[in-house]
Amino acid sequence: MAKTLTFAGIHMGVAFGVGYAFTGDVIVGGALALVEPACNTVAYFFHEKMWKRIEVRRANGRSLTSMVGA
Repeated sequence: MAKTLTFAGIHMGVAFGVGYAFTGDVIVGGALALVEPACNTVAYFFHEKMWKRIEVRRANGRSLTSMVGA
């Protein structure tokens, strides 16, 4: 979870910087810094969970292709 939170902090900073650079507006930069990274952080969390399942299945001898029908 710590990895996810640090990623969120960096992502928010980048989103703010890009939003501000493109618009010159602190409000737009702030809105982007909150909304976009929050959505992406949730997606990243579930992405990590999915890959953890894949790694466990691979370790147990099941290939990624055998999971398609599962």
